[in-house]
Amino acid sequence: MDFDLTWLLWGLPIAFGLGWLASRLDLRQLRIENRLAPKAYFRGLNFLLNEQQDQAIDAFIEAVQNDPDTSELHFALGNLFRRRGEYERAVRVHEHLLSRADLSRADRHRAQHALALDYLKAGLLDRAEEALRKLEGTAYEEQALLALLAIYERSRDWPQASEIARKLDAAGSGQFSGRQAHYLCEQAASATPAEAEQLLQKAMKLAPRTPRPRMELAALRRKAGDARGAFDLLVEAAEAVPIALPLLAKPMTDAAAASGRENEALQLLRTSYEHLASLDVLDGITALEDDQESARQWYVQHLKREPSLVAAAKWIAGEKLEHEQFHPDVQRALDHAVKPLTRYRCAACGFEAKQHFWQCPGCQAWDSYPARRVEEL
Repeated sequence: MDFDLTWLLWGLPIAFGLGWLASRLDLRQLRIENRLAPKAYFRGLNFLLNEQQDQAIDAFIEAVQNDPDTSELHFALGNLFRRRGEYERAVRVHEHLLSRADLSRADRHRAQHALALDYLKAGLLDRAEEALRKLEGTAYEEQALLALLAIYERSRDWPQASEIARKLDAAGSGQFSGRQAHYLCEQAASATPAEAEQLLQKAMKLAPRTPRPRMELAALRRKAGDARGAFDLLVEAAEAVPIALPLLAKPMTDAAAASGRENEALQLLRTSYEHLASLDVLDGITALEDDQESARQWYVQHLKREPSLVAAAKWIAGEKLEHEQFHPDVQRALDHAVKPLTRYRCAACGFEAKQHFWQCPGCQAWDSYPARRVEEL
């Protein structure tokens, strides 16, 4: 059968025409998509920069509808939902991303991290924990461990917090030995005396320059009737961390009085006071002085060294005034005025409290309370 060249002559122009028409249709569709998606996307960015989150969300939703395969738009939309507190919608966006088979490995880890943050912000700590555990071995592992540490601290799960702190320490993500010592002290607070002793001894070895383990072990010894052992521990703490002596002054004074070592304690506090004129150290000295007049002179010396309304109020409390009938009213006014000055203040967030905290109740930072009172800062 002979081949008819006529068909070839007709077929080539027809095939060329169809190909040209298909390419024009594809280009036209691409131009439409490029015209629609960027407009919505950039409009959303503009709203976001102007802090108009509602309009930004609407624009990003429109952009996602025009191009549902764009992962960056989904991430932007999910983050916006989280910032607005719409955690359920944020979760749906990030779960949708994780369900996509075409998502790259890096974007999958990113979506997993974003999902964990959604649960964390929503207060769903069990789901957040599960999501964060899946990030082990990824680029987000360090962030996940820090978030897990915050979860375990909030739930007061100290053994789990210790495990995470050890991992962060081993990974070189910071120094966590002091925090691990605090975890051991927290566990000791609810343990039997024998178990508490072991936990506190371990904490002392782990963080020898942290005063809390020795202070709590001294309290444990004092409760058991071993005042001398308690005093020795407090002296060790003062030598290891001199800046913490204002916190040690009161328990040290009590332990010295119970063990007959007042002179030893008085000498240590006097020496410390020469380097650090602390109100708490001053109170310890006046409590140990035999002569009341000598004790009161310490307040006068303190006032010469630096102005202090707290010291002035304590000195006036023992004075005889010319108009003695007004003394109680004057003293009451002074005591009221100095109360805010005797508080402790967190160096991280400024939260003030009557007592010293190892972990700030406001910002949850550890060791953020200086050992000195507000008036001394």
